[in-house]
Amino acid sequence: MKRRTFLKSMAATGVAASMAGTVIPREAEAAKKIDIGEIKSLKIDVLTETSWFDNDIFKKNLMDYGGAMTNQYTIPWQWDNAGGYATLITVTTLEGEERKFMMDFGWNNDWMDYIFEEKSDVASLIAKDEIDFWVLSHWHLDHYWGVESTLKRKQDFTLYAPKTYYPEDMALLKEKAHHKAKNKVTGEMDHVCKNDYPHKGKLVLCDPKGENKEGIYRLMPGVALRNFDVPILLRVRGENVLYFNVQGKGIVTVTGCCHPGVLSLFSYARKNFKGYQPYGCYGGLHITLFETWDPKFDDIIKGVKAFKIKKLGCNHCTGWIWAEKAAAAGVPVVKGTDKYKTYKRTSTVATGSNMFLTNGDTMVF
Repeated sequence: MKRRTFLKSMAATGVAASMAGTVIPREAEAAKKIDIGEIKSLKIDVLTETSWFDNDIFKKNLMDYGGAMTNQYTIPWQWDNAGGYATLITVTTLEGEERKFMMDFGWNNDWMDYIFEEKSDVASLIAKDEIDFWVLSHWHLDHYWGVESTLKRKQDFTLYAPKTYYPEDMALLKEKAHHKAKNKVTGEMDHVCKNDYPHKGKLVLCDPKGENKEGIYRLMPGVALRNFDVPILLRVRGENVLYFNVQGKGIVTVTGCCHPGVLSLFSYARKNFKGYQPYGCYGGLHITLFETWDPKFDDIIKGVKAFKIKKLGCNHCTGWIWAEKAAAAGVPVVKGTDKYKTYKRTSTVATGSNMFLTNGDTMVF
């Protein structure tokens, strides 16, 4: 595959711009600063950040079936290359109560069952009804298509998801859906994704207006969800981003893929939240997704440094190379461990540099 052709396809959807942090949402100015309250502390458990295991296989699947603007449901993705992204979030309230919720569902159901049952206590937490609700960052396959692994354990939970869904997305959530795509080589209809356990709980479809036209959704005191309406590759649109206000520390931004651009997310908090003090960030930052470098990524490092955050936990679509360069430039990147090596599969680009918070790692704010 020609790298130039691939990047051109990415740029056609605005993805290249968002990776550089230059896609700025055009929402109206807030009439006044928003007080979201405070929490005592925040813990992030990285269940899985390995969305797929081999970049070359993923890129070949993508380009063989039309590139970045293609409907993701029409591509017969190589199933054994799929992993997933999912995070367990624990909030300690000012009263000392621990509340847990999940962000995202992963991709491959077999991988997610393994994560839930063997590499974490998520299966047990769901069985004991100790997870309050779920947040879907966006409708991409690696964040959403593993939803059956959750729904077969519990169907009546509250889910916050972007309002910008397609019929295939909703069918996978609310019906017994088995999506297939035609394989150009074999002519057969290959398995794409499925769910046999329809969601029966409350579904909150999020848009930039937020609740009461406030621009955010208040999940609990000190925790807010903001929906950014941005175009994303594979015909997906919109991303939910979480903001936490940690007492005595400041705002922590938690993102699935950061498609609006990390500097845009930080800027939104600075402009809109009362008493804004930057403290930290966790998630995929969508910069060197395929481990290739562009000089403009140096500008993102400079921009992140300008916000003077105290902790940056990055992984997933951030890229190992950006994490290493950012740390070398003085960005407070939190190092990971070698726990990911105990998992039954690892990414082909994992460097062992411990610059990532990867599978099995924990971060506390």
